[in-house]
Amino acid sequence: MFSQTVEYALRAVVYLASQAPEARTTGQIHRATKVEQTYLSKVLQGLAKKGIVTTRRGIGGGVALAKSPEKLTILDVVNAVEPIKRIKTCPLGLSGHGVRLCPLHKRMDAALASVEAAFRDTTLAEVLAEPSASVPLCDNPQALKLRQSKVSKS
Repeated sequence: MFSQTVEYALRAVVYLASQAPEARTTGQIHRATKVEQTYLSKVLQGLAKKGIVTTRRGIGGGVALAKSPEKLTILDVVNAVEPIKRIKTCPLGLSGHGVRLCPLHKRMDAALASVEAAFRDTTLAEVLAEPSASVPLCDNPQALKLRQSKVSKS
């Protein structure tokens, strides 16, 4: 349902959210997200153009979120890369249907609306704070223990 580019963008911003407010280099993001570095650079450029991340060259530079993880939603990221395309008119172009969607396309649009709402209602901070045995972008048991201790203290 979502392109590889959307997946890569989400991986990058979740990683950046976990490091916020610090900036990270493309190399650091690449190692954490396992996204090929040249493709990652293109994804990050697109996110910067849409105001999701900021970039700064030179010593102390790198890529950082443009907003705090509490203010940035999954939908913000998805829409910056490839907006969810709702079904407004008959995808088949049937003149008799027009804006009156058939039952199939109504259900498809309803599913898209549900995804859109779920993503609109989920911030990056919530993704990172959600209790789970699987830490986003992490295969390290030590990181899981550290995360769990932070959650239990708050």
